[in-house]
Amino acid sequence: MRPAHVVAISALALTFLAVPNSAGGAAEDGCVTPPDSAAARNRDGGLNDVGTVEAAVAELDFRARLALSPAPRVVAETIPVHFHVITDGPDGKVSDADIGKQIAVLNKDFGGTGFKFDLKSVDRTDDADWFGVKPDSSTELAMKQGLRRGGAGALNLYTAKPESRILGWATFPWEYTARPRKDGVVLAYNTLPGGVAPFDLGKTATHEVGHWMGLLHTFQGGCKAPGDYVDDTPYERSAATGCPKGRDTCDKPGLDPIHNYMDYSDDACLNRFSDGQIDRMKDQWKAYRA
Repeated sequence: MRPAHVVAISALALTFLAVPNSAGGAAEDGCVTPPDSAAARNRDGGLNDVGTVEAAVAELDFRARLALSPAPRVVAETIPVHFHVITDGPDGKVSDADIGKQIAVLNKDFGGTGFKFDLKSVDRTDDADWFGVKPDSSTELAMKQGLRRGGAGALNLYTAKPESRILGWATFPWEYTARPRKDGVVLAYNTLPGGVAPFDLGKTATHEVGHWMGLLHTFQGGCKAPGDYVDDTPYERSAATGCPKGRDTCDKPGLDPIHNYMDYSDDACLNRFSDGQIDRMKDQWKAYRA
């Protein structure tokens, strides 16, 4: 397991800036290349990978906000959800029943975290350009500016058909202040329950909402500290694919967290957040979305 984080901000800065930009690392770093690394399919195309500098700055801001806030850690929160279905004619249609199943998956997967999801609205837009939305594009901004509802604590989910191999992406809590209109989660419509296997159980939404709540990938930083900044998720050199039981890519305690929602394993393999991740989500909510 990970060593406890140093809480002094000056020490944190030195620790974070030592983290490599990618999840890769040389053998002398205590990492071994897993046999399936070249075949790994990106759940969010690397769009929610966070580089060294961004991670350091974001963590310093997060810790500073927590230190300055007198409010207690969030215990429970019901999050309003606004669901935006983008189609291109008949392509991409999502029924109310499909949406209900996705919300049910979120509530099941986040059960025990203190967070619940309450569907407040559904809208549908037939627009070929928006349907093929690309991340960080003028199309994404136009789509979100036209449809987004609510404030920092409102979850806006968009279903569309992003470019190939990308199943979804999300904004992080610390991005809201500078870019509130881009806040939210984009999902490939066929990742909802009943979609295309092996990503057909609605877990892509769970993964991306985890990012929206402030979690990083379990393989963030590879085998080097501080990894994903969560003490109880074992280090992992690279993203998992399939459900490789017994996978152990770092020469440190603990098998790779292949069952964690913040890895890239198949939907059927994912079934947990760690206690540390739950605490982090609650603190991120307090710092940025409360």
